[in-house]
Amino acid sequence: MDSLCPLLFPVNQFEPELITPAKPTPIETKQLSDIDDQDGLRFHFPVIMSYKNNPSMKGNDPVVVIREALSRALVYYYPLAGRLREGPNRKLMVECNGEGVLFIEANADVTLEQLGDRILPPCPVLEEFLFNPPGSDGILGCPLLLVQVTRLTCGGFVFGLRINHTMCDAVGLAQFLNAIGEMAQGADSPSIPPVWARELLNARDPPTITRPHYEYDQLLDSQGSFIAAIDQSNMVQGSFYFSPQQIRALRKHLPTHLSTCSSFELITACVWKCRTLSLRLNPKDTVRISCAVNARGKRFNDLCLPWGFYGNAFAIPTVVSTVELLCASPLGYGVELVRKSKAQMDKEYMQSLADFFVIRGRPPLPMGWNVFIVSDNRHTGLGEFDVGWGKPLFAGLARAVSMISFYVRDKNQEEEFGTLVPICLPSTCLERFEEELKKMTLEHVEEISK
Repeated sequence: MDSLCPLLFPVNQFEPELITPAKPTPIETKQLSDIDDQDGLRFHFPVIMSYKNNPSMKGNDPVVVIREALSRALVYYYPLAGRLREGPNRKLMVECNGEGVLFIEANADVTLEQLGDRILPPCPVLEEFLFNPPGSDGILGCPLLLVQVTRLTCGGFVFGLRINHTMCDAVGLAQFLNAIGEMAQGADSPSIPPVWARELLNARDPPTITRPHYEYDQLLDSQGSFIAAIDQSNMVQGSFYFSPQQIRALRKHLPTHLSTCSSFELITACVWKCRTLSLRLNPKDTVRISCAVNARGKRFNDLCLPWGFYGNAFAIPTVVSTVELLCASPLGYGVELVRKSKAQMDKEYMQSLADFFVIRGRPPLPMGWNVFIVSDNRHTGLGEFDVGWGKPLFAGLARAVSMISFYVRDKNQEEEFGTLVPICLPSTCLERFEEELKKMTLEHVEEISK
């Protein structure tokens, strides 16, 4: 687990400014899809990236370069410069008015070397690199995007970003950032033209729920009573690294038919089991695992999402287990359930989910300790964002969000890529989680090395 002790250093943040599209853009209203405007996506998620000094860029200011490229990219992604409003039945729409996105210029008296791993999730210095202007993070009537570029004394810089999740997912955001990067390096237009097409993920007429959506069921304990919502007052953030060696060792303990499972399935089963053990829930209660699955790509050709679509195109199909069975069973039990969760995802599931939101009035996700949601952001393209200084040393979501963990790709000291898993738990549970994880991974590593 990474240290949460912040490194104190002065940061001079300039007054936030609004960056508008570089050219006039259409004044119109665009509806979000029924997947976009679900209650569970009505929040802003933070991303942070770090860049080292590049001698070939001497004389170029990253603040100026990114500010200008952002303005030019907004000509093509002009809905991001608008504001959300809510229509009948809580339907969200974007007033494309060119009002602009928030931009903050900053200087920090610190080097990348001094920052060390504090830039990684759970990023205890996030507020320094992504200031939250008061009143800017609402869902309706607020800027949809906030960018802060912070120069460092070593010549590198930190790029912080916060975006309203209803507008896009991590893949869509990476596409937008790629457009900024191309503009920064002289392109006249994005290589991937953005496509709105949100109507493709709207409910059918008439809407019909054809699949179970356990992730939205109310949480009940073994006696049928409602489970209390998460108490946010004692929550702390931690981050745990899964090295290639740990992955290989864990995989050796799976039955033959699971030996080729993905690293995502293996890590998720391991983290879910350790998290459940750390919470010390009633053995008879049920726990859920929800895996974010992207609806783009060959597997979902029948959804017909066009190349360049940057809206939310994922769901979180869910499976359940009793606490007792998950904690007492071998790791393969959890892997099987994670696989089962992912396997539910297809075109019909997405259509049923859109119908579900319309019929049920966009219910919120239950907030209980029995819920765990994971999202694999290692291959979204966020790490490709290059504005001329090269690819970032680190790029990913800055923190876990309540019961949601976002996996990110990271290098260790041996320069090999592994997976970093941020997690949010009460302080005593986080300590137990670390102990359970060490027991599980070290036991397997030691046995393999004998």
